[in-house]
Amino acid sequence: MTSVEVLPLIALVAMFVIATFFPINIGILGFIGAFGVGYFMLGYDDKELLAEFPSSIVLTIVGVTYFFGMAKRNGTIDLLVNACIRGVRGRVTLVPWVFFFCASVLTALGTFSPAAVALISPAAMSFAARTKMSPLVMGIMTINGAHAGAFSPISVSGVLVRDIVEKSGLSINPWTLFFASYGINLLLSVLTVVGYAALARVRHLEFSATGTPEGPDYDDLGSAGVSTGHDPRGTAIVGGSGSTGTGLLTRPVRTGVLLDAMPTPVTRVQKLTLALIGVVLVLVLVFHLPISFISIAAGAVLAFTDLSKQNEAIAGISWSTVLLVAGMITYISVLQEIGTIDHLAEMSMTIGAPLLVAAVLCYVIGVTSAFASSTALLTAIIPMALPLLHTGALPVVGVVAALAISATVVDVSPFSTNGALVLANAQGIARPRFYRQLLLNAGIVVALAPALCWLVLVAAPALF
Repeated sequence: MTSVEVLPLIALVAMFVIATFFPINIGILGFIGAFGVGYFMLGYDDKELLAEFPSSIVLTIVGVTYFFGMAKRNGTIDLLVNACIRGVRGRVTLVPWVFFFCASVLTALGTFSPAAVALISPAAMSFAARTKMSPLVMGIMTINGAHAGAFSPISVSGVLVRDIVEKSGLSINPWTLFFASYGINLLLSVLTVVGYAALARVRHLEFSATGTPEGPDYDDLGSAGVSTGHDPRGTAIVGGSGSTGTGLLTRPVRTGVLLDAMPTPVTRVQKLTLALIGVVLVLVLVFHLPISFISIAAGAVLAFTDLSKQNEAIAGISWSTVLLVAGMITYISVLQEIGTIDHLAEMSMTIGAPLLVAAVLCYVIGVTSAFASSTALLTAIIPMALPLLHTGALPVVGVVAALAISATVVDVSPFSTNGALVLANAQGIARPRFYRQLLLNAGIVVALAPALCWLVLVAAPALF
């Protein structure tokens, strides 16, 4: 590789390091890098630099976050979550799966995964605190749910990955990508529940008759037991006491439903929002209209229901995500023009067997993503795998799905946005202790998840 190819790559690594240790959006660094490399090394003018600006993806992020931000403000998201909680009829051990499902639906409908976690985690962690459930498991289930739906055909991440692949001349079935992501995250969630239940049994975690963990600082590998009467903050819990026992979520526990999950009258605005969600789904999935324009139009309809909050709705758009995606894609496009991406891919091919190359890429993106932006890494790593995919030695959708999932499932790390949101919303547990448990769990996921993705999505289809 020449210095013209190496220097931009060093700059890319520096961007991730800087964005990891300093609170600066990596998209800003991407734009600066694109200008520096494109203008001074390639002689590009501003129009040429912005030729690869991802306008369709940017508009999708703007539209989706605008629409669902309005839905959150008028209480529709909370309405849906509470309806799901009531649907389990007080079986507390099913509630983590309710939040898993709710988060997956939000991201499958187009909500960016950090936004979905931000919407769901306050309710999820509050419920965990009130019922003395494990906040660790509740947080993991919420994050896994958000990742499960994150690669649907109309989601931001799904559109991003497909655009990268299809621009290279390859094709990928969007539904296969979606179901692969959902299946892996569902499997990881089952392993999480089973694993921590087994750990709790081994450690002989005992609880009092009221379900309150013994000891001054209750262990968040916790209990399926619940309190009765009132929680420490005075929120009444309706219904009788649940049966308790050792272990974590090891058997269904019947208890009452929290008062804030009781049915409330559905307002006209909420009915309108639910109808609009249905309309958006039909227009996008059936008539294949662009979700960017449709979601913006749906958000505008909701804006007219309360024009006084229009500025808040616009401010609530995920501008940081827009900046991140646009900056990184623009910079990576410059690297592709120079030939850096192609040379890196050729170097990775020298490792030997295509299966081994795919495994290495899964671990590279998985380990790095635990400390950096998953979306930014998708724009950087997937292009490196494209020359490998063009050989036809491996299944295209399997490799792309494995890389995409490896980049996202490790976001349970407290260094990631999703992990940080769960940590910030934790209640009834010492935060430093919860941080250490999140970090330990992230280490386990980083060690195992990329191998699982590679084995299920790449090795198995390629060998059988």
